[in-house]
Amino acid sequence: MRKLEERIMKDGTVLPGNILKVDRFINHMIDPVLFEDLANEFYEKFKDKKINKILTIEVSGIAIAYACGIRFNCPVVFAKKTSSKTLGDNCYRTEVFSFTKNRSYEVMVSKEYLDENDHVLLIDDFLANGKALEGLIDICSQANATVEGIGILIEKVFQKGGDHLRQQGYTIESLARIKGFTDDSVIFED
Repeated sequence: MRKLEERIMKDGTVLPGNILKVDRFINHMIDPVLFEDLANEFYEKFKDKKINKILTIEVSGIAIAYACGIRFNCPVVFAKKTSSKTLGDNCYRTEVFSFTKNRSYEVMVSKEYLDENDHVLLIDDFLANGKALEGLIDICSQANATVEGIGILIEKVFQKGGDHLRQQGYTIESLARIKGFTDDSVIFED
């Protein structure tokens, strides 16, 4: 999506270690008008699927998942990284590894919010090695829910997580595909 690529070029920052900082409009401060456009783009790509739930992982995926929930007119569920007294023990659980935080998390979704009747669109901000998505897919599998597709804002194609998931048969639509970085610039895949 050209609009997202232009925004990345304008407001994104390349950090050491193949990290793209997009805090000015996606991860820390959110541009609601841009998110509405991004959700519309995902809707166009997945409108023919029987989606009745959006699933993401906290924290950075929540905002775009929310925008998609409005566009698809369905609930948004997010996998939590911390347990609480209100969450209880009746949860699907899996472990995911965060590339940017360089650590593993146990994530969980209450069994109240996901089951075999759900046709799920997975939404996240980044796809690099695919570990967060593998965790969400595992949660859907535990719930016997159907993964209808995966929507990603920014995919780092050089890290191969997307290739691995596509080889497993998942439909992934990434709005910006990055094939590499220079010291201060982003190189997009055509």
